[in-house]
Amino acid sequence: MALNYDEIANQVAGTAPFEGIDHDDTVSMLRCMGARVRAFKSEELILRMGEPAPAFGLVLDGGVRIERTDAWGDTSVIGFARPGEVFGESYACAPNTPLLVNAVATEGTRILLLNVNHVLRPCDKGCAYHARLLTNLLMLSARKNIELSRRIFHTSPKSIRGKLLSYLSSEAARAGSRRFSIPFNRQQLADYLAVDRCALSSELGRMQRDGLLRTRRSEFELLVEAAEG
Repeated sequence: MALNYDEIANQVAGTAPFEGIDHDDTVSMLRCMGARVRAFKSEELILRMGEPAPAFGLVLDGGVRIERTDAWGDTSVIGFARPGEVFGESYACAPNTPLLVNAVATEGTRILLLNVNHVLRPCDKGCAYHARLLTNLLMLSARKNIELSRRIFHTSPKSIRGKLLSYLSSEAARAGSRRFSIPFNRQQLADYLAVDRCALSSELGRMQRDGLLRTRRSEFELLVEAAEG
């Protein structure tokens, strides 16, 4: 089935790569970049570690988990891409560089794939929106570097409680409320913080008994004591 560029342009309007690019230019860019949409099942691999990424992805619906698995099968969650967010752009902008991570669909997911070669080597027409897209990708890369630094802050404390307090405090600040949800289940949160799942669950139980927080699945509420402490 042929891609409906107008429909996709409406869906990606305002997302980080296309910020400041009007509808008609977005349609032209989608054509120029050989845009295609692929659907993935839950837990299906989208990008494979060790292989290059000739295209980067923008999540249309569903979600993508970015993770790394070592030679012994231990997995660390690096991040998560929600609808409207991009993944794989750094690798796509470094041709033939093997991926250090896997990108996995967290549920039924549709991905818009964009050929990065058309971004790195703008067309002969000298379209202004190529330069704007490059600027957008640079800003996106900078924000992701900040996110990686934030994860380092969360994994630096020696205790599991310290890691949890760092991460949950950051998520509360991001949400602007002591009540918020996180994009991880317990196993994914444990992987993200690089701790054992059972130990993490036990510590969350102790933190609830100590009056620091309330939690149910991915929903959290930091209590006054936690905010002040």
